[in-house]
Amino acid sequence: MVNASGTFDVPAARVAFGEALDAEFPFSAFVSKTITLEPREGNPPPRLWEAPAGLINSIGLPNKGLEGYLEHDLPELARLPVPLVTNVMGSTAAEIATLLERCEERLEIAALELNVSCPNVATGLDVGADPATLERVVREVRPRTSKPLIVKLTPNAADVAACALAAEAGGADAVSLINTLRATALAPGMRSAPRAPWLGGGSGGLSGPAIRAVALAQVAAAARAVTIPIVGMGGVQSASHARDLLDVGATLVAVGTESFRDPAAGGRIARALAG
Repeated sequence: MVNASGTFDVPAARVAFGEALDAEFPFSAFVSKTITLEPREGNPPPRLWEAPAGLINSIGLPNKGLEGYLEHDLPELARLPVPLVTNVMGSTAAEIATLLERCEERLEIAALELNVSCPNVATGLDVGADPATLERVVREVRPRTSKPLIVKLTPNAADVAACALAAEAGGADAVSLINTLRATALAPGMRSAPRAPWLGGGSGGLSGPAIRAVALAQVAAAARAVTIPIVGMGGVQSASHARDLLDVGATLVAVGTESFRDPAAGGRIARALAG
């Protein structure tokens, strides 16, 4: 059991749980939040909307940038009692290559996860939404690191299975899915008046139980298309939900939104699966 990128705050957990965090860490590996080449402040508030059976977030990937991550965040994450997977994202192959090269130098990082949900500057589409573009980008950057490379696929694509196959063809060691589904929420107000989006970023990504059935279908489709391991995620709250993903072809399961409600969810679910 691992965490979905960006859904478990290690510094905050250390404050809340102290030494017990390391003694009873809820995941078998930790995936960092997404790191970009340059620092990002993220989207303006408000950033969260509680939807029926889910959560819409418009966080906007705030982070210290590559250099800030390596200098400030990595030493803290390297103290964890489990392997560290660093999640990276770039809008061009050149940016991704730089991220991978710098992470390759650091022994504290066990593996890399490439978030391909960033819009392509040429097409305006998510890099991971077009199989041909995805294969080209992965093939171009794959030689920049010897570490295992996981490609985190976007669910907002016409054919997710084709994208999974493209990632494999480009040299990915594994794929992970699903990421959040595009969603929006309107500001509360009178029905007769035009209402603006509630989220500061205009729209966001839906996660939680609401996307569980979509995750199950997309993981199953990817599993039929590829031979590499699959990290399945999307609305996992219990061992039964995790088992469903394993039954349709996932090799490993990740917990995301449920950790906001129960920070120990990963450990709880893993123990129930083992039992």
